[in-house]
Amino acid sequence: MTTQQLSDAELAGQPAAYWTGVAYESLIAFTRAQQAAHGFTQPQLWLLRNLSPNDLLPGGGGRTVPELRQAMASYLRAEDDLDAEADVLLERGWLARDESGRLRITEAGEGARSSLKQHVPAIRARIHEGVDDADYVTALKVLRQMIRNTGGSV
Repeated sequence: MTTQQLSDAELAGQPAAYWTGVAYESLIAFTRAQQAAHGFTQPQLWLLRNLSPNDLLPGGGGRTVPELRQAMASYLRAEDDLDAEADVLLERGWLARDESGRLRITEAGEGARSSLKQHVPAIRARIHEGVDDADYVTALKVLRQMIRNTGGSV
């Protein structure tokens, strides 16, 4: 019997921690595969976003790799190598490194960031296919409450 064939009572007995872990791995793998098909990695997009004065770095100014790693700590994965990803973006001309070692997004990088972000809605739509917005919101509310119930913060 698959999980789609389980009754509500049987599903209620399933461990949330297991299913949230399975969902996390599946969603990350799918998202990264979709991004790779478009010629970029998720960490590359994050670097561009975290260096853009038009996105996550209002005012610009650049950041070092350690500063970027700290800014992205809540969503980086163990296998994400920001130094290597930054080197790729430097080679593409999407980033530049100043004399103090701070990375800055270039005009070409800003254009790439805008272009890459255009793929996000289609990836999200595929993930959300067949999921009603109200059900999605309910699922997130349930997960947030479980986090609070176990001492986490949301």
